[in-house]
Amino acid sequence: SDPYIINSQPFFFVFQEALQRIITTLANKNEELHNFIETLSHLLAGVQVNSGQVVSDLEEEFDTLFSILEEAKESMTNTIKQEQARKSHELQNQLTQSTNALESAEELLEFANHALDIKDEEEFAKAAKQIKDRVTMAPAFRLTMKPKATDNMTHLMVDFSQERQLLQGLRFLPVPRAPEIEVQDCMVVDNAVTIVWRMPVEDSKIDHYILEYRKTNHEGLPRVKDERCWELVDNVKNTEYMLTGLKFDSKFMNFRVRACNKAAAGDYSDPVTLETRAFNFGFDSSSSHLNLKVEECSVEWDPQGGKGLDSKVKGKENKGRSGTPSPKRGSNTRSPAPRGGRDRFTGESYTVLGDTSIDSRQHYWEVKALKDCKSYSVGVAYKNLGKFDQLGKTNTTWCIHVNNWLQNSFAAKHNNKAKSLDMPVPERIGVYCDLDGGQLSFYNAESKQLLHVFKTKFTQPVVPAFMVWCGGLSLSTGLQVPSAVRSFQKAENGLAGSNSSLNSMAQ
Repeated sequence: SDPYIINSQPFFFVFQEALQRIITTLANKNEELHNFIETLSHLLAGVQVNSGQVVSDLEEEFDTLFSILEEAKESMTNTIKQEQARKSHELQNQLTQSTNALESAEELLEFANHALDIKDEEEFAKAAKQIKDRVTMAPAFRLTMKPKATDNMTHLMVDFSQERQLLQGLRFLPVPRAPEIEVQDCMVVDNAVTIVWRMPVEDSKIDHYILEYRKTNHEGLPRVKDERCWELVDNVKNTEYMLTGLKFDSKFMNFRVRACNKAAAGDYSDPVTLETRAFNFGFDSSSSHLNLKVEECSVEWDPQGGKGLDSKVKGKENKGRSGTPSPKRGSNTRSPAPRGGRDRFTGESYTVLGDTSIDSRQHYWEVKALKDCKSYSVGVAYKNLGKFDQLGKTNTTWCIHVNNWLQNSFAAKHNNKAKSLDMPVPERIGVYCDLDGGQLSFYNAESKQLLHVFKTKFTQPVVPAFMVWCGGLSLSTGLQVPSAVRSFQKAENGLAGSNSSLNSMAQ
């Protein structure tokens, strides 16, 4: 009769839910703290490494400056030494010539003094003539009495006053500030990402930017440690950059930017995470016909594929149309375990399914026929497709079929009815599936021209489905729904009623 005892059961559940919320909050906070500690540790290690690198760079710059000065000093010293050697050589030659001339003149003077003592007129005249002839030829009278060089050095003085002022005014070139990514201006469309950023303060000394990105499956702030490495785009000159031709095989992408001047790179911007969801799948090799050779993104006809099997097993597979359904796959997830051989397509159903099912949202993928492919189909099917069933011949399959053998044909097929498509077969076919909106459309992947549209109410998840005979197909996944396809949806809905007589066949 105690009301507290009666009501203890509800209170228990209330407290249990509250405790569960607290545990969830603590777990999230615990993960945030782990990430924050990793960030701090990473930054601390970065400070040690970067400070050492900056000192090393500074020493290298000054060593370069010293080496330039040393080279200038050595060059100028060599110039002075060369001038010294030249002047010394010229003056030494003059000194030697003058010394020789002086000796000759002293000898002649002594001879002349002796001649003055000669009393015999005839001998005196002879001596006087000799003295006259020798004076005429004396080197002392033929020397130029002017030094060929002065003792002043031509390159004696050097003016480093301007350079000294520059060196005295030497300061650190400021490291650029971190850019700011403008998330509202960033775009993710058509498997391309446009990143836009700005500098918090105008800096005319910015030379270029470095953009880094990486794929991730973690939402929110980027983690210091992730399963994928940062990829780099260097020498970006503008504050906007478009990454094109991406395969969106992850749910998100992280981005960060840093500015660089002639001397250094600045800090990274605060990283941002953008959603890059797309439909990724491969061929389910365990479902494929034995005559199909399946790789991750391609399937080829192999006429020798089933000849190695035991004939009894093959006989059992081809006996009757049991229509054994394939085991269910997880919704929008890769099949965890291969299907057994009994679930392979057989007979003339040269079919292979995708390994990922579609149960909601809009998805897009593209298919390209390999050269000389004689017959193929591209479409979707419910997962319970029988192993003898052929695409387009049941009410659970929708496809377009291309036949290049004997008589060319291009048609949309469903429930064993076909509508001929009066247009050229494109090189690549785009498939758009909107399960929630009940629409399956096929496009020329290059021009985005609408080929055909099925309107139906899908009652089950579907899987991509393919048929190949004598040839092969290559598959492109990880693609977003193209913007052109999205913009054409209203037009497609209108065209579907007038162009597709198969709409009444759709289930």
